Amino acid sequence: MVSKLVSITPRDRSVYLAEPTAESAILPVRRPLLSSVLPAVTPGDLAAADAQADSSPRLAVFSASVFLVSVPVFFQAPLVQVFPWLSLGITLLWTGLGQSLLRQPATKIWGDLLIGFAWTWLAGSIYWGWLRWEPFYHLPVEALGLPFVLPDLHRAKHKIGRWFYLGSLLGTAVTDLYFYMVDLVPYWRQLMQSDASAAGMILQAALHQIYTPWGGGSALLLLGLLVGLGFAPLRRRSFHWWSFGGAVLSTILVDGLFWLAATAA
Repeated sequence: MVSKLVSITPRDRSVYLAEPTAESAILPVRRPLLSSVLPAVTPGDLAAADAQADSSPRLAVFSASVFLVSVPVFFQAPLVQVFPWLSLGITLLWTGLGQSLLRQPATKIWGDLLIGFAWTWLAGSIYWGWLRWEPFYHLPVEALGLPFVLPDLHRAKHKIGRWFYLGSLLGTAVTDLYFYMVDLVPYWRQLMQSDASAAGMILQAALHQIYTPWGGGSALLLLGLLVGLGFAPLRRRSFHWWSFGGAVLSTILVDGLFWLAATAA
């Protein structure tokens, strides 16, 4: 039997290739279906997702710094006046817990931050426990950690805790500066030396000193300074800048809460 060979001309080849096959008939149906289920992801979307994921740890450090400056103030203040030695001893608890967290890679950041917080707790225990009657001792006592924090500040080791302490100290310095500028130091002394029944009258007298053009203008000036010093570091990516910014900005929160308490007294 002789097989018959069929020749395919160029025209036949073009017609053959143009005819849809089973696979080519299905593909146009599958592609729209997949595109409707899976949304298109652009390079800009990926970059935004990476930036959001990268900012989460920094926001956590910032939030923890705000918490460690603002919330313990209202816990330490009544404790230290009744049990000053207990408050002083708790400093060892914060230091030991911080050292323990430093040994674990997953919690190293929080251990570093907690050791910086221990310096602020120590200074607060000493001043509010035994020296609170003299306002001019406040800032020097709060700065007692500087000889230990400033050396090797440029190194990477324990930067988060060091800059947290510096931010807290800076916020304290700005608050004390306002007391000096508006001449609130006498009311501070009276408040520390009087009993609770006279506290309301002293606070109201201090508010009259604040509600003046000089008092209001000074408050706005120093508020702008705190906002600028607090938000500027947040442009950086390093954790220690976010701990510094959180500590500075939390000063506004603490001072605002004390102002509300004085107004309600």
